[in-house]
Formats: sequence, C-alpha cells, structure tokens
Amino acid sequence: MTDGTLPSPSPRERIIAAFMSLLAEKSIERIGLTDIAKRAEVPLAELRAEFGSTLAILAAHTKEIDRAVLRGGDGDMAQEPPRERLFDVLMRRIEALAPHREAMRSLIRSASRNPPLAVALNSLAVQSQQWMLAAADISASGPKGMLRAQGLALLYASVLRTWLDDTDPGLARTMAALDSALARGQRWSGLLEDLVSVPARLCPSRRRPRPRRDDGGEETVAA
Repeated sequence: MTDGTLPSPSPRERIIAAFMSLLAEKSIERIGLTDIAKRAEVPLAELRAEFGSTLAILAAHTKEIDRAVLRGGDGDMAQEPPRERLFDVLMRRIEALAPHREAMRSLIRSASRNPPLAVALNSLAVQSQQWMLAAADISASGPKGMLRAQGLALLYASVLRTWLDDTDPGLARTMAALDSALARGQRWSGLLEDLVSVPARLCPSRRRPRPRRDDGGEETVAA
C-alpha cells in the first residue's frame, strides 16, 4: 500500500525540466551542460549517461509532448473529417506546450537567427508531425507522407507564433490562426491532398472559432 505521495522525478525527468526552465530564461546557445546539471541537481556524469547534448534533451522533451498528445486522443473524433481530426490533434499539442510558452518563445527567437539550429529543429518538427498526422489517421508514410509532414511542420510553426502572444484563456486567436492555416494547407498542391475535398465545418468537441468580417472588411473571430 502506498501513502498516496507522487513518485520523485527521475534524473532524466529532472534534466529535461531543468533544461526547459533554463530555456525560458535565456537562449539555447547560452545554456551550458554544467548549467543543466546544476539546475537538475545531478552529477555531470549522470547527465552524460542520459543525454549527449542540449539538442538531445530538447528531442526528449519533444518526444514527451508527442506522447502526451497521443495519449489524449478523443474517440469521438474518429468519425470527423480529416481536417477536423488534425485541428483537434494540433490544438492538443498546443495545450500540452502551455507550461513551456516562454521556453518556446526563446527557442523560436534563436532559430530565427541561427540557421543550423533552425535546420535541427525542423528535423525534430517533421518527425513529430508525422506522429501528429498518424494521430489524426492521415497517412504519413513514404515520400508523400514526408512532404505532408514537412508542410505541416511549417504550418504549425506559423501558428505557434500567434500562440506565443495569445493571452485569451480560450486561445481564440490561436484557433483562428490554425483554422486559417489548415485552409491554406488544403490549397497547397500535394501537401494535404486527401483533405482538399473535405469541406471545413464546426467541430462540436472543440471550441472552434470561425473568421467573420466586420463592417470595415477586417477579419475578426466569432466568440
């Protein structure tokens, strides 16, 4: 019988948490392995046993987010059109990232001025988006699937930039940006071609906004 207390985080978990907390404070280029070991309260030897680099730690965190999304699937979405399923999956991913908003802001800022880092992050993103497509029951296999995952990674990155400054608890701006991005994705030849013939429609299980125009012709988000 247990006393009801939660198990202590493993060294691996502490290392990932330490890295993400440091990333929220400063750029990835300024985070040293010693900094991570000190924040995680583990010996450098333990850190080396678990990870070979800061990018390896980031990859492990990305895998944790992937798993959180894959565990959180809604069986009610199975009968929805592909675009609705993908919308739901990507919103679950954004919600899983909520505790790490400042870390993501830091990472995106670094990638914008560090091309090698941007290439490395793109590789991680494409791998993750293959799993997100699979979660939405959309093929991600073969050359076409890789192209689809790459396009989705770019689409998702553009939505993250909106999310970073979306202070609405309901993430209305983020959902509108995702909805618009998926609509554009339908028009990209060969990217999401199995979605092209699917009309967009409201998803009852997700608080999905629709853009509407005000009298001045500007797009706003319906509540």
